[in-house]
Amino acid sequence: MNTAITTDSSAARPTILIVDDTPDNIMLLSRLLKDKYNTKVATNGTLALQIAQATPGLDLILLDVMMPGLDGYETCRRLKANPATAGMPVIFLTAKNQAEDEALGLALGAVDYITKPVSPAILFARVATQLTLLDARRQLQAHNENLEKLVQDRTAQLALMQEAIILAMASLAETRDSTGAQAGDGHLRRTQRYVRALAQHLRGHPRFAAELTDANIDLLYRSAPLHDIGKVGIPERILLKQGQLDREEFEVMKLHAVYGRDTIMLVEKHIGGTNGFLMFAREIAHSHQEKWDGSGYPDHLAGEQIPLSARLMAVADVYDALISRRVYKPAFTHRQALDVMRKGRGTHFDPDVLDAFFEIEDQFAGIAGEFRDAGA
Repeated sequence: MNTAITTDSSAARPTILIVDDTPDNIMLLSRLLKDKYNTKVATNGTLALQIAQATPGLDLILLDVMMPGLDGYETCRRLKANPATAGMPVIFLTAKNQAEDEALGLALGAVDYITKPVSPAILFARVATQLTLLDARRQLQAHNENLEKLVQDRTAQLALMQEAIILAMASLAETRDSTGAQAGDGHLRRTQRYVRALAQHLRGHPRFAAELTDANIDLLYRSAPLHDIGKVGIPERILLKQGQLDREEFEVMKLHAVYGRDTIMLVEKHIGGTNGFLMFAREIAHSHQEKWDGSGYPDHLAGEQIPLSARLMAVADVYDALISRRVYKPAFTHRQALDVMRKGRGTHFDPDVLDAFFEIEDQFAGIAGEFRDAGA
């Protein structure tokens, strides 16, 4: 008969599924277990699989081996192959008493093997042991899940604090620079979002796919605000000059790329090494003024010599400079900025990176509008 019977509905007690095709065996086991446990019954392997699948809180399965249709071994194999039932402890309870029979049952994933005729004392002891172990595993899993959540929450808090500190440090450099944005940290927030948008768009490109992983894109986003951190080392007479810099002053200004790299290298020295965040920050600070044709600064790098992080920032930084008001020029419109950027393909900018920029230029315009400077 294909039936499932539940005896004693107390939800506070463990639930055991008895799987056996012999009614006398079912009655015996049910009578032995009913005072301490809730029991469910299946008379064949197929029904046992259905009940186990439908009962996520099932605590233990007592499984006969010799049954018509699916025998106990195959039933156990399928239980363990299903993620929904794989964690349910199985005890074989069978008349097959050869060593190889027991070895096969344990190899299939059973936690114990009891031979018939059943000794009540042995049955109670073995069942209690497995339920105690199951409870301990569940408590450990719950503890680990709580601990993981605590770690995730703490990590998120630290990441938020790190981002705030980075923006504060970068803003110090921005506020000292009269050539930069005139209000707040809009330039920093825009450029880091431009960089992320470019990186996400380029992640499927064969030239960049290996480097632009999810983790690296996140690091690029977080390190981008430090691109001009080296300006803290530039004299105020140059940073605060109300007008274009002369040639000598510009040579001094160009040193901010070196100062930025050196500042981040001091951090790396202090912690005794580097990490992805500091590596990208150092690359961006040092090389985002390099140009694809080698005419940039500070090292006149060209082409693939320029780190990808810096090539992404070059596009983001130039676009933002064009659409922002400066002491020496008004803000360009988005379309005017596109016209200027287009002329830099293959000279100022990596052609593939610039092509990606034009493919998502509407995203850049959206970011610029969302994080515009006050009064702009």
